[in-house]
Amino acid sequence: RRHLARHDPDRAALHPQRCLTGPGVSVNRDLPIVQLRMYSQWVLTIASRLDVMNRLGRAMADPTRSRILLTLLDGPGYPAELARDLDLTRTNVSNHLTCLRGCGLIVATPEGRRTRYEIADPHLTQGLRQLLEAVVAVDVGVPCMDETCTCCA
Repeated sequence: RRHLARHDPDRAALHPQRCLTGPGVSVNRDLPIVQLRMYSQWVLTIASRLDVMNRLGRAMADPTRSRILLTLLDGPGYPAELARDLDLTRTNVSNHLTCLRGCGLIVATPEGRRTRYEIADPHLTQGLRQLLEAVVAVDVGVPCMDETCTCCA
């Protein structure tokens, strides 16, 4: 069964177990919904826009997670195949998939002995594709604030 959080969206994202309600709850559709895994059931909670931005930023801040997301844009994937295609260890891929699941960006579906991973929502897939089409305005000759950054070199 799926439940929706009834009150404060910020508390709903932080304390999903305290925000369970029954059917027939009206929800502000302007706020994104985040899926949280509790026990064996999916719990839908409403997350603030800031929370969603933080989750996206955290997920895309790491180059490996970005590569995994780009691969999953083309369709579902399996950890062993992702590790092979991206030339990573299975442990590394598993850790990054766990982070992406924790951020609510991907979902896992058990299929016998394997687990299929895919982007959690078609709107997210569409948004990431549109983001890839965006033009980024970079000041030429201005160094990046991050000394370890190689994207601006």
